[in-house]
Amino acid sequence: MDYSKTAAGVLQGVGGEENVSSLVHCATRLRFVLKDESKADTAAVKATPGVVTVAQAGGQYQVVIGNDVPDVFAEIGKISKLGAASSDGAANDAPKGNLFNRFISMISSIFTPVLWALAGTGLLKAFLAAAVTFNWITTDTTTYAVLNALSDAFINFLPIALSITAARYFKANEWTSLAIAGALVYPTMAGLVGQPGLTFFGIPFTMVSYVSSVIPIIVVVWLQSHAEKFLYRVLPGAVKRFMTPMIVVLFAVPLVFVVIGPISDLLGGGLGKGIGWVFDNAPWAGGAIMGGLWQVFVIFGLHWGLVPLFTLEFQTTGQILLVGPVFAAVLAQAAAVAGVWVRARNKNLKSLAAPATLSGFLAGITEPAIYGINLPLKRPFAFGIVGGAIGGAIIGIGGVFAKAFVVPSGLALPALFGNGNMIMLIIGLGVAIVVPFLLTAIVGFVEPAEDAAPAPASAENDLVVLSPLDGTVVDLSETPDAAFAEGALGDGVAILPRSGALYAPFDATVAAAFPTGHAIGLRHADGAEVLIHIGIDTVKLAGQHFDVKVTTGQQVKAGDLLLEFDGDAIEKAGYDLTTPVVVTNGELYPAITDLASGPVAHGEPLFTAVSVESAAVTA
Repeated sequence: MDYSKTAAGVLQGVGGEENVSSLVHCATRLRFVLKDESKADTAAVKATPGVVTVAQAGGQYQVVIGNDVPDVFAEIGKISKLGAASSDGAANDAPKGNLFNRFISMISSIFTPVLWALAGTGLLKAFLAAAVTFNWITTDTTTYAVLNALSDAFINFLPIALSITAARYFKANEWTSLAIAGALVYPTMAGLVGQPGLTFFGIPFTMVSYVSSVIPIIVVVWLQSHAEKFLYRVLPGAVKRFMTPMIVVLFAVPLVFVVIGPISDLLGGGLGKGIGWVFDNAPWAGGAIMGGLWQVFVIFGLHWGLVPLFTLEFQTTGQILLVGPVFAAVLAQAAAVAGVWVRARNKNLKSLAAPATLSGFLAGITEPAIYGINLPLKRPFAFGIVGGAIGGAIIGIGGVFAKAFVVPSGLALPALFGNGNMIMLIIGLGVAIVVPFLLTAIVGFVEPAEDAAPAPASAENDLVVLSPLDGTVVDLSETPDAAFAEGALGDGVAILPRSGALYAPFDATVAAAFPTGHAIGLRHADGAEVLIHIGIDTVKLAGQHFDVKVTTGQQVKAGDLLLEFDGDAIEKAGYDLTTPVVVTNGELYPAITDLASGPVAHGEPLFTAVSVESAAVTA
């Protein structure tokens, strides 16, 4: 992947930096909060090399990249003011949406920056626990003490980390938030937990433990953000900079000790008991729900609403029952894509399934498998849900739990060792892996013609692309769209149309016939993929003035009519008709030659897409 081109294409596709309220990334996705989602050209974003798919959920515009998402995120930071400076969460001027979407967006933004540190130290804790279980290390050594501190400190002092991310989300002063969080976990205060007769200026209160807590710090930082706005407005300029944090801390910390902490402890304790009740009385149901539906939650971004439950359960019970069945969900989807890897006949599908299988099994990163293969093929995704539900139910019955927060994956399995019935864990994971693998490999799936793998490029399959339009050829750099002009979406040329008919430039499968009519994606049997984008920003017309004649998956011959459009009406509506014609899979066709110039009629040679092997021979 060319990270810079992917970053430029995505940023242009979402409507440019000016349309972005905030940007964060998680394990596999760029998570945009857009000021106006109607300005995003989803078709162009999906067509950007390196993008797996686009999902709009939880109040976010999510661009799925895969394991390389940190690199693309970093490149966006280089070409804009987004990136690291705005990775703190959604801005307060972001579209509000409904309450549920706002909640999911808030949780996602607050937890995303700390997730990998939390998971990494949790994994270290899991390995340490396994080492103790197998007598590889004893707990009375200083080596154990050091490793235990390394692995346990982050989850213990989680309120401090969340104070920073919550402050960035709510636009509060980070250092004041840090002072509040520090008071919550201050050793002297921790020593008062459970002691009777505590008062603050005569007001009785009960000290609860804030170790690993989530709710108190998020609530108090939210209140802090409003208090700071008020104080900055009413205090004199000469004193407000130091008086504001003093007043906020003076009132906020006791408020937590007296009100917020005990209430959240009561709620958290009730939630922990509720989870325990489910797994005590119907463990198969709890396991089946988590194992079967977790990946569905991930698709819609709803899993962020469950992440705080993991930490709340850990805080109140010292263990996480919810995590065990999630291992079944993750490994089941990885097993389903492994079945695709084994059964698929075309090389392209196999080449996609191989890394997706390894990523799912080892790292627990399933988005490439789900979006790239299992969901488009339908059956493998359903088989993964079945295997995850059955495996999760068995793991739930076994009472398997984790003593650390980890991202479920093959590498993180030590987090479950010695916690619950290990026989049931082995059976549950075995079922979660074997069932979807066998169902996918034996029952199979439909390999649609449009998803068939292209043949490897060779010197013989250079492709002559004919002009799809009557018009005038101009250099691609003259396109009034940065993503096309800079080659972020591929190399090619642009045409200024003279008429309103678009024809197939070669024998092809219609890879994408957008219902808006503004773009057509074509795939040649030898692998070349060409995008024809009629006009600039014409997706905003929502299909007006376009008449699409073909459908996705349809086979067409060179010269077949693909669509008609009313160029005059489009221009009167204020849109530029410059039409880029670009080769989008530059990894197979890295160069174009024999470019036409000046006036051209449809059916005349426009350029030649040079295959990678031809380019190598020439070089």
